[in-house]
Amino acid sequence: MHYLLIYEVSPDYLERRPEFRGAHLKHAWAAAERGELQLGGALADPVDTAVLLFEADSPAVAEAFAQADPYVLNGLVTTWRVRPWTTVVGERASTPVH
Repeated sequence: MHYLLIYEVSPDYLERRPEFRGAHLKHAWAAAERGELQLGGALADPVDTAVLLFEADSPAVAEAFAQADPYVLNGLVTTWRVRPWTTVVGERASTPVH
């Protein structure tokens, strides 16, 4: 199953990001190497939201990621939520529909 972790970021996110980016990326790449995090990044114009795509059996994986993320722990992320995403098209769709 796919899950989207959606971050709303603080107004000073871009200014504060450099201090925590290395730790955040280490955390993210570790999740990717475990096969949990498939894609992640900030939305542009404006940079106010980030989206991370997880593949897991439950939302607990994405929730645990957020709870340990340096961006969340240091207030760069103001709110976050996990949403199940029913993917139906593409090689990696969880419920393919033709």
